[in-house]
Amino acid sequence: MDLKTAVKQIRGGEVSPLYLCYGTEKYRMKEFVAMLENELIAEDQRAFAVARYDLAETPVELVVEEAETAPFLAERKLIVVRDSALFTAGKESAKVEHRVEKLLDYLGNPADYSVLVFLAYAEKLDERKKVVKAFKAAAPVLSFAPMSETELSGWVTKQFGKNSVSIGSDAVDALLKRAGTSLGSLSAEIEKLSLFAGSGGTVGASDVEKLVAIGTEQSVFVLVEHIANLKLQQALNVFYDLLKQREEPIKIVSLIARQFRIMLQVKEMSGQNYSQQQMAGQLGLHPYAVKIAAEQARRFDTARLRGILASIAKLDHEIKTGAVDKVFGLEMFLLKLGV
Repeated sequence: MDLKTAVKQIRGGEVSPLYLCYGTEKYRMKEFVAMLENELIAEDQRAFAVARYDLAETPVELVVEEAETAPFLAERKLIVVRDSALFTAGKESAKVEHRVEKLLDYLGNPADYSVLVFLAYAEKLDERKKVVKAFKAAAPVLSFAPMSETELSGWVTKQFGKNSVSIGSDAVDALLKRAGTSLGSLSAEIEKLSLFAGSGGTVGASDVEKLVAIGTEQSVFVLVEHIANLKLQQALNVFYDLLKQREEPIKIVSLIARQFRIMLQVKEMSGQNYSQQQMAGQLGLHPYAVKIAAEQARRFDTARLRGILASIAKLDHEIKTGAVDKVFGLEMFLLKLGV
């Protein structure tokens, strides 16, 4: 079952007593749990009808006991459990020993007055584990993977729509470039921009550039973008702004190296006909970051990218050994890139 189907069923009153959520999008998992809470538990009952556990601290058999215990002064209870490698390939906490057979028994006969939700913050489940196989046979298993570029842009537009604010595609693109792809950060910026525009208003790219502060990592994206477009002065301006923000030059060097390394990897994988989504999975990146890297990489040939990475490695060594002043060395590196 996919997430959209599960949400539609829940809002239609068709609720499973068990859910296993996994993936790297913690914000979307948080939204899903909040939606369940709003749909199932009255606000004045949440203090005693919603329980939260962490399997790094609590044996799973105690969670099962909670699920089997009838709710107090409520028709139904919601139990949210943060997983600690019970369903994934990660290392389980040595402090807590879990009697997994208790959960396996419960999966076969869950209580109808409890909704038990497990949250596994990992890209994949460990399909070899008996508990994962049993859960897949008994209940919805929902993936919370990073959204594609199109889905992310649509999500941003929809969030503005909830505030009765419209936004154009150029402004969405500007927002993603400045705020990044973290849904938590984007949500905060969307609220700020919505308040600025007001109900019925419109957010433009200039509003985004004026109101959304750009983080260090996103600044490096912009810096590399200027380099790729041979806009040397703009690249230097970004560098000087980072220095004003007291960012360490060695950190800037590291981030520039990371971005050029991603560009090289994306260029090589594109030549092997990898899709954007496949590249994102292989590199552990958001699909939007892969899109930006692919656009930047088109302006360089493979040999040039390898040469730049070699120059960055040399600069890093010179800075760390004191052979060159860190600010001057990075400044000269950027000047040479523009040649």
